[in-house]
Amino acid sequence: MDAYLERLGLTERPAADLGGLRLLQRTHLAKVPFENLDIHLGVPVTLTEESVVDKIVHRHRGGICYELNGAFALLLRDLGFDVTLLGAATFRENGDRYAKLAHLALRVDLEERWLVDVGFGRFAREPLRLDERGEQHDEDGVFTVTELPTGQFDVHHDGRPAYRIDPLPLRLADLVPSCWWTTTAPDSPFTEKPTCSLRTDAGRFTLSGDRLITTVDGERTEVTLADDDAILAEYRTRFGVELARVPRT
Repeated sequence: MDAYLERLGLTERPAADLGGLRLLQRTHLAKVPFENLDIHLGVPVTLTEESVVDKIVHRHRGGICYELNGAFALLLRDLGFDVTLLGAATFRENGDRYAKLAHLALRVDLEERWLVDVGFGRFAREPLRLDERGEQHDEDGVFTVTELPTGQFDVHHDGRPAYRIDPLPLRLADLVPSCWWTTTAPDSPFTEKPTCSLRTDAGRFTLSGDRLITTVDGERTEVTLADDDAILAEYRTRFGVELARVPRT
C-alpha cells in the first residue's frame, strides 16, 4: 500500500489514530476524484480488491462509491485501522430511498466508532462520530446521525437526508449485484451523465459533461467547455485523469 500513499502524496505512513484517519480522508477527497467515467466509456466496473486498487492507485483514476470506499478500506486496514464495510440506502430528492446497498460507507472503530466516506460526492471532509446524536459541524456543512429502532442509522446533511446505513458488516463481493445495477440501469443516477469531482482545500471542482462547475468560498461559477480537446485537457490537468476520448451519455 506504499504506492497508495504515494498516490495520495503522503511520504510517511499515518498513525492508526484519529489524527491519521482525518488526514487520510481529507487527502483522499482532494487527490482521488469521485467519477463515473467508465460507465460512459463503455468499460465495465469490476468490483474486486485487485481491480479497485489497480484503477485508483496504478492507473490514477477515481471511481464510484464501491470503488473509492472499497479501496480506501484496504488502505486503512493495511495501516492498522479496524474497518467495517457498511451498505447504505441513499435518498432521492423526493425523499424516496434507493436499494439498501446503493452506497458503500465505512465504519472505523477507534476509542469511538467513526463514519468514514470518500465516495459520496458532496459530504463531510472529515470522519463523523457514529454515536453522536447532536450536530456535527464540518467545513462542508452540519451533519446529524440518528439511530433507528431497527439498528440502522440515518445521516442528514444540512437538514436533508443523505443516506440510511445498515449495520450488517459486508464484504466487497456482497456489493457486486448493486454495483452492476448502479452502472447499467437506465434509472440509475450514474448512467445519466459523466461526472468527475474533487474537493480540495481551494474548493469543489466538478466536470459534468461539458460543464465545469467551481465552488469556492460558497460562490458557484459554471463554464461550458468549447470542445472535446478542452474537456480532455480539463480531466488531465484538474483531476489527473488521462483519457483517450471523451465519455458520452
